[in-house]
Amino acid sequence: MRTFAKAFLLFAVGFGLHGSHVRATAQATTYRLQYAPAPVDNPLKGLVPYAGDVSVRFPHSLEFNYLPLSALVVGENRYDWQPLEKLLDEIAGRGHQAVFRVFLEYPNHKDVIPKYLLEQGLKVHQYLNTNTQPFPPAQVETPDYNNPKLRTALQAFIQALGKKYDGDARIGFITAGLLGTWGEWHTYPRSELFASKTVQTEVMDAYAQAFHKTPILLRYPAGKDDGTYADNHALQLGYHDDSFAWSTLDTGKKGDEWFYLSKLKLAGIEAQNRWKTSPIGGEIRPEAWGKVFDEKPDVPEIQDFRTCVDQTHATWLMDSGMFKEQASEQRRKRAEEQVRRMGYEFHISKVTLNRKQKGRIEAQIDIENRGVAPFYYDWRGKYLLIDAKGRVVHTFEGNGKLVGLLPGAAARVWNEIFDVGKLPSGTYKLLLHIPNPLPKGNPLRFANATQDADIKGAVTLVPALSLP
Repeated sequence: MRTFAKAFLLFAVGFGLHGSHVRATAQATTYRLQYAPAPVDNPLKGLVPYAGDVSVRFPHSLEFNYLPLSALVVGENRYDWQPLEKLLDEIAGRGHQAVFRVFLEYPNHKDVIPKYLLEQGLKVHQYLNTNTQPFPPAQVETPDYNNPKLRTALQAFIQALGKKYDGDARIGFITAGLLGTWGEWHTYPRSELFASKTVQTEVMDAYAQAFHKTPILLRYPAGKDDGTYADNHALQLGYHDDSFAWSTLDTGKKGDEWFYLSKLKLAGIEAQNRWKTSPIGGEIRPEAWGKVFDEKPDVPEIQDFRTCVDQTHATWLMDSGMFKEQASEQRRKRAEEQVRRMGYEFHISKVTLNRKQKGRIEAQIDIENRGVAPFYYDWRGKYLLIDAKGRVVHTFEGNGKLVGLLPGAAARVWNEIFDVGKLPSGTYKLLLHIPNPLPKGNPLRFANATQDADIKGAVTLVPALSLP
């Protein structure tokens, strides 16, 4: 029997594993792979707790925290990155990527404005902020956002932040922050104290110029005719809905115009399609923490979580409800089912191998996205050949891209070429591994029955590959 015919026979024999099946022709062998749900804690997606070791409560890959601007800006064009370094290193040490926000005002927090700006005459408004539910009203200090020195400082800080941290593997996403209470781009109920559109534009443009790899997310979508917010409909910046599943859906009711999807609709089609190129994140409303995953939440204002995820294409959401205490088995199960759908979920539907030339295998890998959003980072794969003892005998660098593969789109086909001419004869398994650039971070895992079947973190594509 000729060598390539032997190889096809071995393919067919081996592919009975894991419920997959094989179809061979004179020149090609096609393997069809079974779907299985991907892990809830796949990287760069899902629920996000405040920074801390809470993995036992609910699976996650991201952690969030705030930083005051005064902790990082210690003088005019002088920066101390140590507080941020400490935060990033602690989160990375747990194998997670960070989401963070820098703020200039926060109820019940003092000394958050860089001291040198105050010494140079920056005016500060002090008052009782009553928009702190479910917590009691608290004192807040709102700076004069139109102050020229503050505006210069903000633009310089963003430039310095981007120069140092754009593309840092420890960071998943950055929310723009800096303006408004909690950095959420509003000073409600003292809306007259919020930054002008000119200042907003300066901040947004600074982020767009300083960051080209790490995604930046804005609090509110806005079009040309928005009465409060500067036009951002064409900027390649994402959005974060910090009142998720409470004021997310477009109700059409008077007074609900500020709801996320209502503002997104008014911002226009480019903003509505932003999720295709820039991530959507946010925070589940505190009143809905945990409860949003119950079959029948006991708070009538809570909007249906699945509908909110489907319509916003959310990739990640802060939530303390699933992390403060151990959830009931029923709530946790429902949360895992719902959270798994957030962001991307990649399934390899089939693999086709051709041996048109001696010592060379041409592979086509068909990948589909069953999630609600694309993957926003250009992570490349590695193909592994393992022997009968599970040892990796050779690694091939992959060329295929996951970034930008939209849910519901036709499967993306990766075309790869494996040079196997110098490898020892034998029968191997072919696996695919998508490493996380964060050393301790989980690799990206596929929604396939053969994920982790032979090596943790890798999906088995071909269970019996005969060489030469």
